[in-house]
Amino acid sequence: MDAVVVGGGISGLVAARDLARAGRRTVLLEGRDAPGGSVRSHTVAGLVLDAGADSFATRSGTVAALVADLGLGDRICTPSPTGAWVELTTGPHPLPRTGVLGLPAHPFSTDVRDTIGTWGSVRAAFDLVAPARVGAGADTLGGLVRARMGRRVVDRLVRPVVGGIHAADPDAIALDAVAPHLAAALPGARGSLARAVGTVSAAAPAGSAVCGLDGGIHGLTDALVADLLAHGGDLRTHNRATAVHRTADGWRVDLVNGALVAEHLVLAAPVLTGLPGLDEVELDQGAQVTLVTLVVDDPRLDGAPRGTGVLVAPGVEAVRAKALTHATAKWPWLARAAGPGRHVLRLSYGRGGDQATVLPEDHGELLALALADASHLLGLPLDAGLLIGSDVVRWTQALPRPSAAHRDAVAQVRAVTAELPGLAVTGAWVAGTGLAAVVEDARGAAARIL
Repeated sequence: MDAVVVGGGISGLVAARDLARAGRRTVLLEGRDAPGGSVRSHTVAGLVLDAGADSFATRSGTVAALVADLGLGDRICTPSPTGAWVELTTGPHPLPRTGVLGLPAHPFSTDVRDTIGTWGSVRAAFDLVAPARVGAGADTLGGLVRARMGRRVVDRLVRPVVGGIHAADPDAIALDAVAPHLAAALPGARGSLARAVGTVSAAAPAGSAVCGLDGGIHGLTDALVADLLAHGGDLRTHNRATAVHRTADGWRVDLVNGALVAEHLVLAAPVLTGLPGLDEVELDQGAQVTLVTLVVDDPRLDGAPRGTGVLVAPGVEAVRAKALTHATAKWPWLARAAGPGRHVLRLSYGRGGDQATVLPEDHGELLALALADASHLLGLPLDAGLLIGSDVVRWTQALPRPSAAHRDAVAQVRAVTAELPGLAVTGAWVAGTGLAAVVEDARGAAARIL
C-alpha cells in the first residue's frame, strides 16, 4: 500500500483523491458509517438537505476551483442578498452587511448605528484615530476589539458572529488564529480594525462572500467519493484508527480490529497516539454542536421576516439557540424544491467554554424547544401543528476553538510531524474551520506526500 489516509471528512477525501489521481494506491479510513464529516446530507420531509455546512467562503477561490475540477462548476450558486439579523438583549436588529467577524468597516453607517447605537458608533469610530499601540498588547480578539472599538461592538456584533461561526467566545480566541488575513492587514491600516476590514473587503473577489451548491454542499462529498473510487482509491468506513507507529519502511495504523501498513500516512483526524513527542499535546476538543432542522408549512414565512437567518448574542435568556438559518430564504434552489409555503429552518445549539448549552435529552422536548426558539427569533408563533418533518444531528469535535492554546498545540504538532518522513497532517483540527481553509490545507498535505 502506498498511502493510508486516516479520517474521511472533506480534508481526508481531498487528500486521498489527490493521491489516487497521482497513481498512488490509497486507502481512506473513516470511523463512521459514511464519509464527509460535517459535509453530509439528510432527508427531512422528502427534502435532501445539508446536515452540517451549507456554504463555502469564496475569498481564496480554492473551493470553487475544486468544485470546477469535479465537474460541478455549473452548480455553484449564491445565497439570497436579503441579509441576516442579530438577536440582542434589546431585541432583533438587521446585521450590518459590511464587516469581517462582525467588525464594521464604517462605524457610522446606518445599519451599524441601528445595532450599536449612536454612542456605540462614536466609540467604534475612535478606532480610526487611535494610535496603533492601542490594543496592540491584547492577546484575544475580544480584548483587541474592546480596546479599539468598544464594548458594544464586541457584545452586539463580534460575539454573535464568532459564536455562530466558531462556537467560541471572542475573549478566548486570537485574531491571527481566526482571521489571519485581517491580522495581516492591520499594520498597513495603522492599527485600525475598520481600515483593515475595508482593505480585506476591497481585496475580496467581486460577488458574494460565500457560495453554495445547487442541491446542497453535500454534493461536494459525493463527487469526491466518486472521483476517488474512479481512480482506484479504496474507501473503508467503520474503520476507526486508534494509534499510528513508525516502521522500518513506512507506517502502521492500528485499527479497532486489525492494522494497516503503508509507505505514507496522512492524518486527517487527530490520531496522535504512538507519535513521539505528541503524547501530551492538548488540542481543543471543540464544543458539541447540535443542529435541529424543522420543515414547516406556514405561508407567513414567505416574506422572510428575518432575512436569511438570525445570530443570537449570549445573554438573550428567551432563546437557547445560537443561530437560526432560514434555509429556504437563504437558498433559492431549496425554496423551489420545497414549494410555496413550505420552509426549512435550521437551529444551531452549542456554545463553547462557560457558555455551554444544556439541551433536553428527550427528542420531543428538544423539538419543542426548537419550535419555541424559532417562534421567538422569527417573531411568529410556530406550533407543532405546522411541523411536517424534523431531524436532529449532533456534531462532536467538529469546531475546535481557535484559541491561542490550540494554535500553539497545532504548531507543536506540525513541527514534530514535519520531521517524520512520509507523514502529513491536515483537517480542521490543524487548518481551522471552513471549507476554504480545510481544502487548501488538504491539497498541501497530499503534495507533501507526493
